[in-house]
Amino acid sequence: MLGRTLQRHFRQHELCIAGRPEVDVADGRCVDQAVAAFRPDVVIHCAAMTQVDACEAEPDKAYRINALGSAQVARAAARHGARLIAVSTDYVFDGSAARPYHEFDAPAPRTVYGASKWAGEEAVRRHCPDHTIIRIAWLYGEDGPSFLHTMLKLGAQAGAPLKVVHDQTGNPTSTDAVAELIGQLLERPLPGVVHGSCEGEATWFEFARAIFERAGLRRELVPCATAEFPRPAPRPANSRLEKRMLRLAGFPPMPHWQVALEKFIS
Repeated sequence: MLGRTLQRHFRQHELCIAGRPEVDVADGRCVDQAVAAFRPDVVIHCAAMTQVDACEAEPDKAYRINALGSAQVARAAARHGARLIAVSTDYVFDGSAARPYHEFDAPAPRTVYGASKWAGEEAVRRHCPDHTIIRIAWLYGEDGPSFLHTMLKLGAQAGAPLKVVHDQTGNPTSTDAVAELIGQLLERPLPGVVHGSCEGEATWFEFARAIFERAGLRRELVPCATAEFPRPAPRPANSRLEKRMLRLAGFPPMPHWQVALEKFIS
């Protein structure tokens, strides 16, 4: 989903697209051959296993893609002199803090997905000194799949009121906003970890209500608790990310999530 947006956003650049099945990120020889052939200035590493419940069921697959895959991409980027921009997640935190997490908070993942992505971050740090890791959360974008696309589909159907969780809070973030940030980072490299979610916060219920309002959907929404929808992987109650590094480095603030949503829906 993010990759499709980046392809559209960076048409003014020379793009070398590496995807399955031609390139398996966990296959070191395959990755190295691709990077050697492309000779890129920057590698943007979007590949990941992001289905959090599937990661709980298939931990080996999750670590193969998210941890080993990141190590192979980082090593190939460093070997061929490319800067690396790697995408990570709020799931590296346990979600128990009473405030937004900033880049200097210590990760403590509670899920296989979060732990495998944290291992991937560590691999990037170890194998490619010239890197930026961008953590994002509650992502939606072109064609999905995402919470937004699910809500648009369900909201267009007739039926009983939809229950939506109201005790998890985060920063709904569009892939367009992330692409804009990556574009800035291409011009002004910022080393280390950067949080790149949109500004402002909402619960899933508040996000769904905003989606319905902007899309003109009339199906009723009802708030509920996370406990009513038990899942294999625990969801963080707090996914809010503070953009401290961007602020310290003098970058403009990320767009507010409601502004980004309005742009996306329209």
